[in-house]
Amino acid sequence: MIKRILIIFFLVNGMMTKAQEINEKFGSIQQFDHFVSQFVDARNISVWLPNNYSEKDKYTVLYMHDGQMLFGNEHTWNKQSWEVHKTATALITENKTQAFIIVAIDNNGLKRHQEFFPKKDFELLTEEQKDFVSNELLKKGKIDQPLHPISDNYLKFIVTELKPFIDKTFSTKTDREHTFIAGSSMGGLISLYAICEYPKVFGGAACLSSHWSGIYQLENNPVPETFFAYLKEHLPNPKKHKIYFDYGDQTLDALYPTLQQKVDVIMTEKGFTSTHWITNFFPGKDHSEQAWRERFHIPLEFLMGSK
Repeated sequence: MIKRILIIFFLVNGMMTKAQEINEKFGSIQQFDHFVSQFVDARNISVWLPNNYSEKDKYTVLYMHDGQMLFGNEHTWNKQSWEVHKTATALITENKTQAFIIVAIDNNGLKRHQEFFPKKDFELLTEEQKDFVSNELLKKGKIDQPLHPISDNYLKFIVTELKPFIDKTFSTKTDREHTFIAGSSMGGLISLYAICEYPKVFGGAACLSSHWSGIYQLENNPVPETFFAYLKEHLPNPKKHKIYFDYGDQTLDALYPTLQQKVDVIMTEKGFTSTHWITNFFPGKDHSEQAWRERFHIPLEFLMGSK
């Protein structure tokens, strides 16, 4: 297969952007560098468009976190990527999903935990517990300053700044039923937080290998109980929203089975059934982009099955 790279620079709504054609099979990407926000630091936004994208049609929108890890492994820190453009192209071509675009939001490096850790969950901790959680993350090198989650601001950025820009710039279906959000690990947590905090905006969330432990350990860990307590009070309408969870049992995912099972109990108690919620267990699978890439088609079909 001949790879074809074509990069064109142009202005969109006064913002310099560039369109990159990936190759003849997997659509194109428009990248908006240094997208400025009043709520969080500026970052790059990449928008994947399927083959034959047309302004005459309307497209479902999938927002995804950790945008640096989604489209190719050439520049990722671990030389792995989700390659979401390939999965999405196959599903759309085979009519297994609605036609959709992907909005990839770059993470903010060492501020990733600050942006992705659900703030209202964190506020359920005592001051002593907050200090403990913060110190554990500092010791593990996950943050470089005490933890003070700004996830509410991160979601405000997506909902009140990014989404209006996307809906103005591209031919999208703007309603809840056609707006979804997805991520893995901490990205899974913030995706779930998004649908809980903005149930009128997001119709579904895909949460792969959700980082229920919060601080990379099970022992002496107050974090999971705050997640559970929050969900009991804030899960969205089980008849109007779809939520997907999964997990493996290797590397970091080895921490998740017992915690995800407790979440599943809460989902059942809150009225979710298999029509609007599934949890999948993948024995032998680890916490990596390769593992998520292999199974990403499952949540996409569940959330955006062809209608």
